[in-house]
Amino acid sequence: MSRALPKYNKRRVVVIGAAAALALSGAVVVNSALAGESSKSSGSTNAKTLASPGTISCPDVASQLPAIPASAQAEVDRNLALLQTQIAEANKRLVDTVGQGGANFVQNAILGPLEGKRVSTIDRIAISIGRQGTKPQGLDALAPCALDAGGVADTGEEAGDDAAAGDEAEATPGAEETAAEGADGGAAETGDDTGADAAGVGTISCPDVASQLPEIPATAQAEVDRNLALLQTQIDEANTRLQNTVGQGGANFVQNAILGPLADKRVSTIDRIAISIGRKGTKPQGLDALAACTLNK
Repeated sequence: MSRALPKYNKRRVVVIGAAAALALSGAVVVNSALAGESSKSSGSTNAKTLASPGTISCPDVASQLPAIPASAQAEVDRNLALLQTQIAEANKRLVDTVGQGGANFVQNAILGPLEGKRVSTIDRIAISIGRQGTKPQGLDALAPCALDAGGVADTGEEAGDDAAAGDEAEATPGAEETAAEGADGGAAETGDDTGADAAGVGTISCPDVASQLPEIPATAQAEVDRNLALLQTQIDEANTRLQNTVGQGGANFVQNAILGPLADKRVSTIDRIAISIGRKGTKPQGLDALAACTLNK
């Protein structure tokens, strides 16, 4: 009995030692796995940080406005808020479309449309002030925005991460641009489509505006003609853009970067036509329904 006890104890020590070794090995394996996951997760976070597309910043409009008539204050405030919404939406689109399109995708699909949208909104601000006071001039210079690649915006209308509804708009040409008016007898307005057809991308056509107008007061004729010509210029530019951006962007590129922006431009131009007629006559209603255009292939 006294001799067997040491052997038993020795065997016990060996078994316990082996179990401890196994437990220690398992702990090492688990810790290594967890360390690997942590490293992998950290690497993923760093990759996301490095892939940050930056932010869009735009010139502040509010600080450049003259005294605002009380009767125009609400409309001005509404459009100033819309400018902020537009930037927020552009920043969201910037994040959502990282890696899409070619080298000019951000300019063509985000910055250009944002500029056009701002032109329309800023123009509405100027018109609302001008109804009861002196219409401010030169505000269109505040429309272009820039991409801060470092991710820091530094102007009064910086956008955060919030997004709001709104269409992307393309840069609006100057009001002095002219082109031949292409409407006759209620036919759809079409641009110079030769190049677009040759490229096989189709052409853009829009509802005719001239045929839907009421009698135009003589004092408004020149301004109406100028804006009708501008509508045609906008279509010609959209068709050129259609041809020059073949293959860019995703499935909704044409709608987001060309047709949507064109509709936005036309809303603003058609609105100016209605306002000019309304100054000396009855302002026509419902013309905004003529703003949307389509792609004919």
